[in-house]
Amino acid sequence: MPHIDIPPGLPGIRGPLSLRPDVAKPLSGLMEVLMRDENALSRGERELIAGYVSYLNNCLFCELAHGAVAQHYLQCDLDFINKVKANFTTADLSDKLKALLAVAASVQKGGAHVTAEQVGMARQAGATDVEIHDTVLISAAFCMFNRYTDGLDTWTPTDINFYLGRAPDVARKGYTIV
Repeated sequence: MPHIDIPPGLPGIRGPLSLRPDVAKPLSGLMEVLMRDENALSRGERELIAGYVSYLNNCLFCELAHGAVAQHYLQCDLDFINKVKANFTTADLSDKLKALLAVAASVQKGGAHVTAEQVGMARQAGATDVEIHDTVLISAAFCMFNRYTDGLDTWTPTDINFYLGRAPDVARKGYTIV
């Protein structure tokens, strides 16, 4: 049961954002830019980063929601997404994405955990400064979104099919809430 009075039927972050349209507008705008605008990182790669950070934060709603959208964009199966979460270093990913996921995992622990060596490994694997920047920002933003969602104990469906069914719609319509 949510800690505050949230309209029923609005899962995850959508519930608390419904109470604050003034907050929903800039946050959903940030999501649109980070997750959907043209970028050297594909939408699927960005969703995978978001889902992975959410997994590390134990935010089930964001983990499943963004994992499902990543699965949609990457045209992969749930087993692949689970392999990435379990150990991305052994998953069938590019060296660049593995290096960026290592950076993302460090951001999840705290920004000071990102090392020059990790950034160097990402560059060596072909990551640009913008891709490194966006990885850090996506990771930091999802730490905030995860804490916002879980801190208010929002409704989190546990059936993966809920998220898989919504993923194509999210991919088509995006994250604009207002």
